[in-house]
Amino acid sequence: MSDNDLDVIVIGAGLAGLKATTELKKAGKKVLLLEARERVGGRCKTGEICGKAIDLGGQWVGPQQKLLLAEAKDMRVQTYEQYVKGTHVLSRNGKVQYYKSDLPKLSTISLIELAFIQRRWDKEMNTLPVGQPWLAPKAKEWDGETLESWINKNVYTEGAKDFVRTVSSAIFCCNASQLSYLFFLDYLRQGHGIEVLLGTKGCAQQDKFLGSAWQIPKRMADTIRENLILNTPVLKIEQTQEQVKVFTQDKVYLAKNVIVAIPPVLASKIEYFPPLPTKRLKMLQSMVMGAVIKVHLAYNKPFWKLQNFSGAAVGLDVPVSVVFDQSPQDESMGILVGLIEANHAVALSAMDEKTRRQKVIDNFVHFFGTQAAQPIEYVEQDWLKEEWSEGGYVAHMPPGTMTIYGDCIREPFGRIHWAGTETATEWMGYLDGALQSGIRAAAELIHK
Repeated sequence: MSDNDLDVIVIGAGLAGLKATTELKKAGKKVLLLEARERVGGRCKTGEICGKAIDLGGQWVGPQQKLLLAEAKDMRVQTYEQYVKGTHVLSRNGKVQYYKSDLPKLSTISLIELAFIQRRWDKEMNTLPVGQPWLAPKAKEWDGETLESWINKNVYTEGAKDFVRTVSSAIFCCNASQLSYLFFLDYLRQGHGIEVLLGTKGCAQQDKFLGSAWQIPKRMADTIRENLILNTPVLKIEQTQEQVKVFTQDKVYLAKNVIVAIPPVLASKIEYFPPLPTKRLKMLQSMVMGAVIKVHLAYNKPFWKLQNFSGAAVGLDVPVSVVFDQSPQDESMGILVGLIEANHAVALSAMDEKTRRQKVIDNFVHFFGTQAAQPIEYVEQDWLKEEWSEGGYVAHMPPGTMTIYGDCIREPFGRIHWAGTETATEWMGYLDGALQSGIRAAAELIHK
Protein backbone atom coordinates (compact mmCIF):
# COMPACT_ATOMS: atom_id res chain seq x y z
CA MET A 1 0.00 0.00 0.00
CA SER A 2 1.51 3.31 -1.08
CA ASP A 3 1.39 6.12 1.49
CA ASN A 4 0.15 8.43 -1.27
CA ASP A 5 -2.63 6.16 -2.48
CA LEU A 6 -4.87 6.21 0.60
CA ASP A 7 -8.62 6.56 0.87
CA VAL A 8 -8.62 7.43 4.57
CA ILE A 9 -6.14 8.36 7.30
CA VAL A 10 -7.43 7.75 10.83
CA ILE A 11 -5.79 9.71 13.65
CA GLY A 12 -5.79 8.04 17.08
CA ALA A 13 -5.69 4.29 17.85
CA GLY A 14 -8.09 4.21 20.76
CA LEU A 15 -11.17 2.01 20.33
CA ALA A 16 -12.82 4.61 18.08
CA GLY A 17 -9.88 4.80 15.65
CA LEU A 18 -9.31 1.04 15.69
CA LYS A 19 -12.99 0.33 14.95
CA ALA A 20 -13.15 2.94 12.17
CA THR A 21 -10.02 1.46 10.57
CA THR A 22 -11.39 -2.10 10.83
CA GLU A 23 -14.72 -1.11 9.24
CA LEU A 24 -13.05 0.83 6.41
CA LYS A 25 -10.67 -2.03 5.69
CA LYS A 26 -13.58 -4.48 5.57
CA ALA A 27 -15.27 -2.20 3.03
CA GLY A 28 -12.17 -2.42 0.79
CA LYS A 29 -10.81 1.05 1.56
CA LYS A 30 -7.08 1.77 1.67
CA VAL A 31 -6.64 3.08 5.20
CA LEU A 32 -3.78 4.13 7.47
CA LEU A 33 -4.06 4.54 11.26
CA LEU A 34 -1.63 6.96 12.96
CA GLU A 35 -1.12 6.89 16.74
CA ALA A 36 0.97 9.33 18.81
CA ARG A 37 1.68 6.85 21.62
CA GLU A 38 3.88 3.76 21.59
CA ARG A 39 0.74 1.66 22.22
CA VAL A 40 -2.88 1.33 21.11
CA GLY A 41 -5.97 1.67 23.31
CA GLY A 42 -6.13 5.37 24.18
CA ARG A 43 -7.82 5.63 27.57
CA CYS A 44 -7.78 1.83 27.79
CA LYS A 45 -4.36 0.79 29.12
CA THR A 46 -2.91 -2.32 30.71
CA GLY A 47 -0.55 -2.66 33.66
CA GLU A 48 0.67 -5.25 36.13
CA ILE A 49 0.64 -5.76 39.89
CA CYS A 50 2.43 -8.76 41.47
CA GLY A 51 2.54 -10.40 38.06
CA LYS A 52 -1.24 -10.05 37.49
CA ALA A 53 -2.63 -8.02 34.54
CA ILE A 54 -4.69 -4.99 35.59
CA ASP A 55 -6.48 -2.19 33.77
CA LEU A 56 -4.98 1.25 34.35
CA GLY A 57 -7.80 2.77 32.26
CA GLY A 58 -11.37 1.75 31.33
CA GLN A 59 -12.29 -1.72 32.56
CA TRP A 60 -15.99 -2.36 33.29
CA VAL A 61 -18.84 -3.41 31.01
CA GLY A 62 -22.60 -3.63 31.58
CA PRO A 63 -25.22 -5.76 29.79
CA GLN A 64 -26.55 -2.67 27.96
CA GLN A 65 -23.16 -2.09 26.28
CA LYS A 66 -23.86 -4.35 23.32
CA LEU A 67 -21.10 -3.07 21.00
CA LEU A 68 -18.33 -3.64 23.54
CA LEU A 69 -19.64 -7.09 24.44
CA ALA A 70 -19.83 -8.02 20.73
CA GLU A 71 -16.29 -6.75 20.12
CA ALA A 72 -15.00 -8.71 23.13
CA LYS A 73 -16.68 -11.84 21.78
CA ASP A 74 -15.14 -11.30 18.33
CA MET A 75 -11.73 -10.84 19.95
CA ARG A 76 -12.28 -13.89 22.22
CA VAL A 77 -12.00 -11.89 25.44
CA GLN A 78 -14.21 -13.30 28.21
CA THR A 79 -16.02 -11.43 30.99
CA TYR A 80 -16.49 -12.24 34.66
CA GLU A 81 -18.57 -10.63 37.41
CA GLN A 82 -17.41 -7.75 39.56
CA TYR A 83 -17.25 -9.05 43.16
CA VAL A 84 -19.66 -7.14 45.41
CA LYS A 85 -20.78 -9.74 47.99
CA GLY A 86 -20.81 -8.62 51.61
CA THR A 87 -20.76 -5.30 53.45
CA HIS A 88 -19.81 -2.04 51.70
CA VAL A 89 -18.09 0.96 53.30
CA LEU A 90 -19.12 4.64 53.24
CA SER A 91 -17.02 7.51 54.60
CA ARG A 92 -18.90 10.74 55.23
CA ASN A 93 -18.23 13.66 57.59
CA GLY A 94 -15.13 11.91 58.94
CA LYS A 95 -17.03 8.78 59.97
CA VAL A 96 -17.07 5.30 58.45
CA GLN A 97 -20.46 3.61 58.06
CA TYR A 98 -21.43 0.21 56.67
CA TYR A 99 -24.26 -0.78 54.33
CA LYS A 100 -25.37 -3.75 52.20
CA SER A 101 -27.86 -2.25 49.74
CA ASP A 102 -27.02 -0.53 46.41
CA LEU A 103 -27.39 2.92 47.99
CA PRO A 104 -25.10 4.25 50.75
CA LYS A 105 -26.53 4.72 54.23
CA LEU A 106 -28.19 8.14 54.31
CA SER A 107 -31.03 9.53 56.41
CA THR A 108 -34.55 8.40 55.44
CA ILE A 109 -35.45 11.93 54.36
CA SER A 110 -32.32 12.13 52.13
CA LEU A 111 -33.19 8.78 50.53
CA ILE A 112 -36.77 9.92 49.87
CA GLU A 113 -35.44 13.12 48.31
CA LEU A 114 -33.01 11.13 46.13
CA ALA A 115 -35.90 8.95 44.90
CA PHE A 116 -37.76 12.12 43.81
CA ILE A 117 -34.59 13.52 42.18
CA GLN A 118 -34.05 10.30 40.24
CA ARG A 119 -37.65 10.36 38.99
CA ARG A 120 -37.20 13.98 37.92
CA TRP A 121 -33.92 13.24 36.10
CA ASP A 122 -35.53 10.29 34.28
CA LYS A 123 -38.37 12.54 33.15
CA GLU A 124 -36.11 15.43 32.08
CA MET A 125 -33.53 13.29 30.25
CA ASN A 126 -36.32 11.69 28.21
CA THR A 127 -37.25 15.12 26.80
CA LEU A 128 -33.83 15.31 25.05
CA PRO A 129 -33.86 14.36 21.35
CA VAL A 130 -31.30 11.56 20.75
CA GLY A 131 -28.08 13.09 19.40
CA GLN A 132 -29.56 16.61 19.51
CA PRO A 133 -30.00 17.61 23.18
CA TRP A 134 -29.64 21.29 22.21
CA LEU A 135 -33.11 21.05 20.59
CA ALA A 136 -34.86 20.09 23.86
CA PRO A 137 -37.66 22.48 24.93
CA LYS A 138 -35.68 23.58 28.01
CA ALA A 139 -32.19 23.24 26.48
CA LYS A 140 -31.18 26.91 26.91
CA GLU A 141 -32.43 27.05 30.49
CA TRP A 142 -30.64 23.80 31.48
CA ASP A 143 -27.46 24.68 29.61
CA GLY A 144 -27.41 28.06 31.34
CA GLU A 145 -26.67 26.54 34.72
CA THR A 146 -24.16 24.23 36.31
CA LEU A 147 -25.08 21.02 38.11
CA GLU A 148 -23.95 22.84 41.31
CA SER A 149 -26.35 25.78 40.80
CA TRP A 150 -29.12 23.22 40.10
CA ILE A 151 -28.27 21.43 43.39
CA ASN A 152 -28.44 24.71 45.33
CA LYS A 153 -31.87 25.52 43.85
CA ASN A 154 -33.46 22.06 43.97
CA VAL A 155 -31.83 19.83 46.61
CA TYR A 156 -32.56 20.40 50.30
CA THR A 157 -31.05 17.66 52.49
CA GLU A 158 -27.29 17.53 53.08
CA GLY A 159 -27.17 13.79 52.35
CA ALA A 160 -28.78 14.22 48.93
CA LYS A 161 -26.51 17.20 48.13
CA ASP A 162 -23.43 15.13 49.00
CA PHE A 163 -24.70 12.25 46.87
CA VAL A 164 -25.35 14.40 43.75
CA ARG A 165 -21.93 16.08 44.07
CA THR A 166 -20.32 12.64 44.35
CA VAL A 167 -22.15 11.59 41.18
CA SER A 168 -20.41 14.46 39.37
CA SER A 169 -16.92 13.46 40.51
CA ALA A 170 -17.55 9.71 40.10
CA ILE A 171 -18.88 9.93 36.53
CA PHE A 172 -17.19 13.04 35.09
CA CYS A 173 -14.13 13.43 37.38
CA CYS A 174 -14.98 17.10 37.80
CA ASN A 175 -16.82 19.24 40.34
CA ALA A 176 -20.54 19.91 39.93
CA SER A 177 -19.67 23.63 39.46
CA GLN A 178 -17.81 22.80 36.19
CA LEU A 179 -20.60 20.90 34.46
CA SER A 180 -23.56 22.05 32.36
CA TYR A 181 -26.84 20.65 33.68
CA LEU A 182 -27.98 19.97 30.09
CA PHE A 183 -24.78 18.00 29.38
CA PHE A 184 -25.34 16.10 32.65
CA LEU A 185 -28.89 15.14 31.61
CA ASP A 186 -27.75 14.02 28.16
CA TYR A 187 -25.06 11.85 29.74
CA LEU A 188 -27.70 10.25 31.99
CA ARG A 189 -29.87 9.55 28.93
CA GLN A 190 -26.94 8.02 27.04
CA GLY A 191 -26.07 5.81 30.02
CA HIS A 192 -29.67 4.57 30.58
CA GLY A 193 -30.20 6.61 33.77
CA ILE A 194 -28.37 7.22 37.04
CA GLU A 195 -29.06 3.74 38.47
CA VAL A 196 -27.45 1.96 35.51
CA LEU A 197 -24.49 4.38 35.43
CA LEU A 198 -23.63 3.89 39.11
CA GLY A 199 -24.74 0.30 39.76
CA THR A 200 -23.08 -3.11 39.44
CA LYS A 201 -25.56 -6.00 39.04
CA GLY A 202 -27.39 -5.44 35.73
CA CYS A 203 -25.62 -2.09 35.41
CA ALA A 204 -22.48 -0.43 33.97
CA GLN A 205 -20.04 -1.99 36.48
CA GLN A 206 -21.46 -5.53 36.34
CA ASP A 207 -18.55 -7.28 34.61
CA LYS A 208 -14.82 -7.06 33.90
CA PHE A 209 -12.64 -8.68 31.24
CA LEU A 210 -10.48 -11.71 32.01
CA GLY A 211 -6.86 -10.71 31.55
CA SER A 212 -7.77 -6.96 31.21
CA ALA A 213 -9.99 -4.89 28.92
CA TRP A 214 -6.88 -3.73 27.03
CA GLN A 215 -6.76 -7.11 25.29
CA ILE A 216 -9.68 -5.92 23.14
CA PRO A 217 -7.83 -2.97 21.48
CA LYS A 218 -4.62 -5.01 21.36
CA ARG A 219 -6.30 -7.85 19.44
CA MET A 220 -8.15 -5.37 17.22
CA ALA A 221 -4.76 -3.80 16.39
CA ASP A 222 -3.28 -7.24 15.62
CA THR A 223 -5.86 -7.68 12.82
CA ILE A 224 -4.83 -4.40 11.12
CA ARG A 225 -1.10 -4.40 11.91
CA GLU A 226 -0.04 -3.46 8.38
CA ASN A 227 -2.36 -0.41 8.50
CA LEU A 228 -1.03 0.95 11.82
CA ILE A 229 1.91 3.24 12.65
CA LEU A 230 2.72 4.03 16.30
CA ASN A 231 4.83 6.87 17.79
CA THR A 232 3.55 9.27 15.13
CA PRO A 233 1.85 12.43 16.44
CA VAL A 234 -0.02 14.44 13.81
CA LEU A 235 0.97 18.11 13.73
CA LYS A 236 -1.04 19.55 10.86
CA ILE A 237 -3.94 18.70 8.51
CA GLU A 238 -4.16 20.55 5.21
CA GLN A 239 -7.08 19.98 2.85
CA THR A 240 -7.93 21.01 -0.70
CA GLN A 241 -11.01 20.14 -2.76
CA GLU A 242 -9.28 16.98 -4.02
CA GLN A 243 -7.28 15.61 -1.07
CA VAL A 244 -5.95 15.88 2.47
CA LYS A 245 -2.32 16.17 3.57
CA VAL A 246 -1.47 14.93 7.06
CA PHE A 247 1.84 16.23 8.44
CA THR A 248 3.85 14.35 11.08
CA GLN A 249 7.32 15.24 12.33
CA ASP A 250 9.16 13.52 9.49
CA LYS A 251 6.59 12.64 6.85
CA VAL A 252 3.57 13.92 4.90
CA TYR A 253 0.75 11.46 4.12
CA LEU A 254 -1.86 12.01 1.39
CA ALA A 255 -5.43 10.68 1.42
CA LYS A 256 -8.92 11.45 0.17
CA ASN A 257 -10.31 11.85 3.71
CA VAL A 258 -9.33 11.95 7.38
CA ILE A 259 -11.03 10.75 10.59
CA VAL A 260 -9.87 12.53 13.75
CA ALA A 261 -10.51 10.10 16.64
CA ILE A 262 -8.75 11.73 19.60
CA PRO A 263 -9.94 13.68 22.71
CA PRO A 264 -11.37 17.13 21.85
CA VAL A 265 -8.62 19.09 23.63
CA LEU A 266 -5.94 17.24 21.63
CA ALA A 267 -7.86 17.68 18.36
CA SER A 268 -7.87 21.46 19.04
CA LYS A 269 -4.04 21.47 19.16
CA ILE A 270 -3.56 20.14 15.63
CA GLU A 271 -2.95 22.91 13.08
CA TYR A 272 -5.61 23.00 10.33
CA PHE A 273 -5.46 24.65 6.93
CA PRO A 274 -7.88 26.07 6.05
CA PRO A 275 -8.55 26.80 9.74
CA LEU A 276 -11.41 25.00 11.48
CA PRO A 277 -14.73 26.87 11.63
CA THR A 278 -14.79 29.03 14.77
CA LYS A 279 -17.73 27.07 16.18
CA ARG A 280 -15.92 23.73 15.88
CA LEU A 281 -12.67 25.09 17.36
CA LYS A 282 -14.46 26.77 20.28
CA MET A 283 -16.31 23.53 21.04
CA LEU A 284 -13.07 21.48 21.02
CA GLN A 285 -11.33 24.02 23.26
CA SER A 286 -14.30 24.16 25.68
CA MET A 287 -14.50 20.38 26.23
CA VAL A 288 -12.11 19.87 29.13
CA MET A 289 -11.05 16.42 30.34
CA GLY A 290 -11.85 15.30 33.87
CA ALA A 291 -9.12 14.74 36.49
CA VAL A 292 -8.49 11.16 37.65
CA ILE A 293 -5.79 8.96 39.21
CA LYS A 294 -6.32 5.19 39.35
CA VAL A 295 -4.56 3.18 42.06
CA HIS A 296 -4.13 -0.55 42.73
CA LEU A 297 -3.00 -2.03 46.06
CA ALA A 298 -2.06 -5.71 46.39
CA TYR A 299 -2.11 -7.73 49.62
CA ASN A 300 -1.06 -11.29 50.54
CA LYS A 301 -4.72 -12.26 50.84
CA PRO A 302 -8.16 -10.60 50.33
CA PHE A 303 -8.55 -9.96 54.08
CA TRP A 304 -11.80 -8.02 53.56
CA LYS A 305 -13.54 -11.09 52.10
CA LEU A 306 -12.62 -13.13 55.20
CA GLN A 307 -14.49 -10.51 57.26
CA ASN A 308 -17.51 -10.58 54.89
CA PHE A 309 -16.69 -7.21 53.30
CA SER A 310 -17.11 -6.72 49.54
CA GLY A 311 -14.05 -4.51 49.12
CA ALA A 312 -16.39 -1.80 47.78
CA ALA A 313 -16.13 1.64 49.38
CA VAL A 314 -17.42 5.16 48.70
CA GLY A 315 -15.63 8.20 50.12
CA LEU A 316 -17.53 11.51 50.19
CA ASP A 317 -14.88 13.25 52.32
CA VAL A 318 -11.57 11.57 51.42
CA PRO A 319 -9.32 11.55 48.31
CA VAL A 320 -10.21 8.00 47.16
CA SER A 321 -13.87 8.28 46.24
CA VAL A 322 -14.56 4.77 44.88
CA VAL A 323 -12.98 1.38 45.67
CA PHE A 324 -13.72 -2.09 44.25
CA ASP A 325 -12.32 -5.58 44.78
CA GLN A 326 -9.92 -6.48 41.96
CA SER A 327 -8.64 -9.81 43.33
CA PRO A 328 -7.87 -12.70 40.95
CA GLN A 329 -10.62 -15.33 40.85
CA ASP A 330 -8.42 -17.94 42.52
CA GLU A 331 -7.95 -15.52 45.49
CA SER A 332 -4.20 -16.21 45.45
CA MET A 333 -3.86 -12.64 46.67
CA GLY A 334 -6.03 -9.62 47.42
CA ILE A 335 -6.13 -6.58 45.12
CA LEU A 336 -8.15 -3.39 45.59
CA VAL A 337 -8.63 -0.75 42.88
CA GLY A 338 -9.36 2.87 43.84
CA LEU A 339 -10.23 6.04 41.94
CA ILE A 340 -9.17 9.56 42.96
CA GLU A 341 -11.26 12.10 41.08
CA ALA A 342 -11.90 15.81 40.43
CA ASN A 343 -10.25 18.31 42.83
CA HIS A 344 -8.76 15.47 44.93
CA ALA A 345 -6.95 14.17 41.80
CA VAL A 346 -5.63 17.66 41.01
CA ALA A 347 -4.29 18.04 44.57
CA LEU A 348 -2.69 14.57 44.76
CA SER A 349 -1.23 14.84 41.24
CA ALA A 350 0.83 17.81 42.47
CA MET A 351 2.44 15.71 45.25
CA ASP A 352 5.53 13.52 44.87
CA GLU A 353 4.83 9.80 44.42
CA LYS A 354 5.95 8.78 47.94
CA THR A 355 3.63 11.33 49.63
CA ARG A 356 0.72 10.42 47.33
CA ARG A 357 1.23 6.68 47.97
CA GLN A 358 1.11 7.23 51.75
CA LYS A 359 -2.05 9.38 51.43
CA VAL A 360 -3.72 6.57 49.46
CA ILE A 361 -2.65 3.88 51.96
CA ASP A 362 -3.93 6.02 54.87
CA ASN A 363 -7.23 6.34 53.00
CA PHE A 364 -7.49 2.54 52.57
CA VAL A 365 -6.73 2.07 56.31
CA HIS A 366 -9.57 4.53 57.03
CA PHE A 367 -11.90 2.34 54.93
CA PHE A 368 -10.73 -1.18 55.82
CA GLY A 369 -8.65 -0.98 59.04
CA THR A 370 -4.98 -1.57 59.86
CA GLN A 371 -4.73 -4.70 57.66
CA ALA A 372 -4.71 -2.31 54.68
CA ALA A 373 -1.57 -0.54 55.96
CA GLN A 374 1.01 -2.88 54.40
CA PRO A 375 0.32 -3.52 50.69
CA ILE A 376 2.87 -5.82 49.05
CA GLU A 377 2.74 -3.66 45.91
CA TYR A 378 1.27 -0.28 44.89
CA VAL A 379 0.63 0.78 41.27
CA GLU A 380 -0.78 4.14 40.17
CA GLN A 381 -1.84 5.71 36.89
CA ASP A 382 -2.12 9.52 36.89
CA TRP A 383 -4.19 10.32 33.79
CA LEU A 384 -3.53 14.05 34.24
CA LYS A 385 0.10 13.37 33.33
CA GLU A 386 -0.70 11.32 30.21
CA GLU A 387 0.43 13.59 27.38
CA TRP A 388 -2.00 12.09 24.83
CA SER A 389 -5.07 12.09 27.12
CA GLU A 390 -4.67 15.07 29.50
CA GLY A 391 -7.11 13.47 31.94
CA GLY A 392 -10.09 11.13 31.97
CA TYR A 393 -12.53 9.48 31.81
CA VAL A 394 -14.30 11.84 29.45
CA ALA A 395 -14.36 15.44 28.24
CA HIS A 396 -17.29 17.41 29.64
CA MET A 397 -19.10 20.55 28.54
CA PRO A 398 -19.36 23.59 30.83
CA PRO A 399 -22.51 25.79 30.69
CA GLY A 400 -23.31 27.36 27.31
CA THR A 401 -21.14 25.00 25.25
CA MET A 402 -23.80 22.52 24.18
CA THR A 403 -26.44 25.02 23.00
CA ILE A 404 -23.93 27.37 21.30
CA TYR A 405 -21.48 24.90 19.71
CA GLY A 406 -22.87 21.40 20.28
CA ASP A 407 -24.67 20.92 16.96
CA CYS A 408 -21.33 20.65 15.09
CA ILE A 409 -19.96 17.79 17.21
CA ARG A 410 -20.30 15.14 14.47
CA GLU A 411 -20.44 17.49 11.46
CA PRO A 412 -17.64 16.87 8.93
CA PHE A 413 -15.46 19.82 7.94
CA GLY A 414 -14.79 19.25 4.26
CA ARG A 415 -12.78 16.03 4.10
CA ILE A 416 -12.28 15.84 7.87
CA HIS A 417 -14.63 13.56 9.83
CA TRP A 418 -14.84 13.13 13.61
CA ALA A 419 -14.92 10.15 15.98
CA GLY A 420 -14.07 9.46 19.62
CA THR A 421 -16.27 8.56 22.58
CA GLU A 422 -17.28 12.22 23.10
CA THR A 423 -19.11 12.14 19.73
CA ALA A 424 -21.25 9.09 20.64
CA THR A 425 -25.04 9.28 21.01
CA GLU A 426 -25.13 6.36 23.45
CA TRP A 427 -22.57 5.50 26.16
CA MET A 428 -20.51 8.64 25.59
CA GLY A 429 -17.39 8.49 27.75
CA TYR A 430 -17.30 4.70 27.65
CA LEU A 431 -15.47 2.15 25.49
CA ASP A 432 -18.86 1.25 24.01
CA GLY A 433 -19.40 4.87 22.94
CA ALA A 434 -15.94 4.93 21.34
CA LEU A 435 -16.86 1.87 19.22
CA GLN A 436 -20.17 3.46 18.19
CA SER A 437 -18.39 6.62 17.06
CA GLY A 438 -15.87 4.62 15.00
CA ILE A 439 -18.62 2.69 13.24
CA ARG A 440 -20.52 5.93 12.46
CA ALA A 441 -17.48 7.83 11.15
CA ALA A 442 -16.44 4.90 8.95
CA ALA A 443 -19.98 4.60 7.57
CA GLU A 444 -19.92 8.31 6.60
CA LEU A 445 -16.93 7.61 4.35
CA ILE A 446 -18.02 4.19 3.07
CA HIS A 447 -21.25 5.78 1.81
CA LYS A 448 -19.75 9.15 0.80
